[in-house]
Amino acid sequence: MKFFPSFLLSCLLIISGGAFAQTTKTKAKGPATETLQLKTSAVCDMCKARLEKAMAYEKGVQQATLDVPSQMLTVTFRPDKTSAAALTSAVQKTGYDANGQLADNKAYERLPECCKKTNDVH
Repeated sequence: MKFFPSFLLSCLLIISGGAFAQTTKTKAKGPATETLQLKTSAVCDMCKARLEKAMAYEKGVQQATLDVPSQMLTVTFRPDKTSAAALTSAVQKTGYDANGQLADNKAYERLPECCKKTNDVH
């Protein structure tokens, strides 16, 4: 019977020590990020959804947001995982112009009619 209280006390000490260790861990600083702004040929909310989704699949991209009225795509990315050139190419492969560089023809042809740059801005 004397063994049981000692055992119980030992278990409580181990559990409380483990809880303390979890609360004192410090988070390491995150990796450095860069922001890239690309002028696109996107014209509507479908373009916005398509570009933001395509950028989400690119390695190293933290966030991508398209401002439809200005046609400006802002991409936050990790430079150790990707580059501005790779992201520009990804936009072109999605079917949109990027900073004056023309879109991939096959990708552009697959865009819905409302997303083609020959249409007026919606």
